[in-house]
Amino acid sequence: METAGLDSDGREFKNSQEMWREQVGDQQKKTVWYTEGVGYWEGVEASVDGVLGGYAHVSEPDVKDSEVFLNTLLSDLFADRRNGKLVALDCGAGIGRVTRNLLIRYFNEVDLLEPVAHFLDTARENMAPENLPVDNTHKAVNFYCVPLQDFTPDAGRYDVIWIQWCIGHLSDDDFISFFKRAKGGLKPGGLFILKENIAKAGFVLDKEDRSITRSDSYFKELFNRCGLHVYKIKDQKGFPKELFAVKMYALTLDLPRRAPSSRPKRQSNRPGIIR
Repeated sequence: METAGLDSDGREFKNSQEMWREQVGDQQKKTVWYTEGVGYWEGVEASVDGVLGGYAHVSEPDVKDSEVFLNTLLSDLFADRRNGKLVALDCGAGIGRVTRNLLIRYFNEVDLLEPVAHFLDTARENMAPENLPVDNTHKAVNFYCVPLQDFTPDAGRYDVIWIQWCIGHLSDDDFISFFKRAKGGLKPGGLFILKENIAKAGFVLDKEDRSITRSDSYFKELFNRCGLHVYKIKDQKGFPKELFAVKMYALTLDLPRRAPSSRPKRQSNRPGIIR
């Protein structure tokens, strides 16, 4: 991928391949990359302010826009399942902020995946039935203390796999292999929802926490290599201007099917709508 970028010190890279060769080009480098990435978060307080890097106040607009996006997708794709049991996986779950404030209200079962042990311990406490704002038909079930690059979900368990603010820790190769494995964890018609920071162009490497912020075009190239289709995109609103832009992507395994139109076709050569 001929994508130029830079690191947090301002150093420029000709393309992402050059950067990845330097960062994870052999097994020793790769081990250091992932060990230092988790190590950074092991030194962070298990609180909303901690997991959001001192920006606890963005949690409310984050959840609000995510809920709008999720509701649209549930109406579009899961209308026939709303009375059945819906199951989600929260990847990079941290202390359970997204599960507690959003997913647990829409899914009967939520599993949490988080490699930082003290975050997951706090999530377990936050997900105790007496601490949840839902009835006993909605619950957190499994807590996996496993990094994304090493995780394989149970086959056909999930309607939605939610991945927020964690995929930047994966190299391109591990990004692709994760999604290829995770496809097997989706039920027929299930989908991924990825919510992530977006670079204006190319990429930005954060040397402190060993993560990369990719551009929209970089993401779309990787989705293509994963065999995923972009069903819908939404821009996050209401964040401070000094932060990276944030996008939400709904990703399906199959090409999105269009509902048949009830209107008569008056012009056979009318251009189609690209969504």
